[in-house]
Amino acid sequence: MTIPSLTPAAASSGTRPGPARRALRALAVAACVPYVSLKAVWIAGGETGIPAGSVLLENRGLLAAVNALTVAADVLVVVLALLLTQAWGRRVPAWLLTPPMWAATGLLVPIMTGCPAQLLVGLLSGDERAAAPSEPFLEPWVFTVVYGGFILQGLSLGILFALYARDRWGRVRRGRLGDLSARLGGPGVRAAAAAGALLALFPASVHLLWLCGADTGLSPAQIAGRDADFHVLEAQRFAFLVLAVTATLLLVLRRPARWRVRSTLAAAWTASAAVGCWGAYMSLVSLLPETGPDTAVTALTRLTYAGDMITGFLLAACVAVLLRRRSAEA
Repeated sequence: MTIPSLTPAAASSGTRPGPARRALRALAVAACVPYVSLKAVWIAGGETGIPAGSVLLENRGLLAAVNALTVAADVLVVVLALLLTQAWGRRVPAWLLTPPMWAATGLLVPIMTGCPAQLLVGLLSGDERAAAPSEPFLEPWVFTVVYGGFILQGLSLGILFALYARDRWGRVRRGRLGDLSARLGGPGVRAAAAAGALLALFPASVHLLWLCGADTGLSPAQIAGRDADFHVLEAQRFAFLVLAVTATLLLVLRRPARWRVRSTLAAAWTASAAVGCWGAYMSLVSLLPETGPDTAVTALTRLTYAGDMITGFLLAACVAVLLRRRSAEA
């Protein structure tokens, strides 16, 4: 039996979303409150959750600017939650909706997968991480509150967007790869996908080296601080690169013919977003002032993050062209 509030007809026939979508929207908004509140305190000069001597207190102007930017990003989550559950949201042009939704996917999905994986690996390895870090940063409870909120945001927004996409673009996602028109992946798209695959070899190789224990390109502080969490993140970054390249090439080449468009498209969307957005974020972080020579980011690290960013954006552009052409045909 279908739930009336989740069916396309119910979503498009009225101005009020069903109870399930309203609950998901409320969850997304509520999950933003702790993070935004904490950031507002820091912008105002408060030090809640920041231990004495933290490197965050060395440049309060920079701290306020970065926090203001992240608050704006979290406010965007609220806007997306409203857009995905209101009748007017169905009239928003795709070119205006998909970039922020793609960015939200890319920033939230690695947290949703990485945090549970880190907890599991920590439990299995017995790594309690009881020792205090050499440089205080944030109180442990801050990470629990912030990342817990991010996971809830990602779950609620992800379900809402899946329902929204089914209602609005259901025909675009149907069928199997072999049913796609050959015109969708023209020479330009195939060339861009191939370039993205070749470009991905560099950051993927570096992440694999770091995962296997190599010190190449790491700062002294990164080498000293490597733990189970570090290896989980590197494994995740490598996996997202492989998935982004593979799924995009499958869409462009329309093979294997019996694979579903929906699942392949979802993989290409999610993985390219994770690679591109976290590459962009880490590139920005690597440009922040360093606290000492041991923490200086190396040129290889910056190039690796830039490679992630460019690869993700290039593969996402291929997916965008395919979606636009598929939508025109549908």
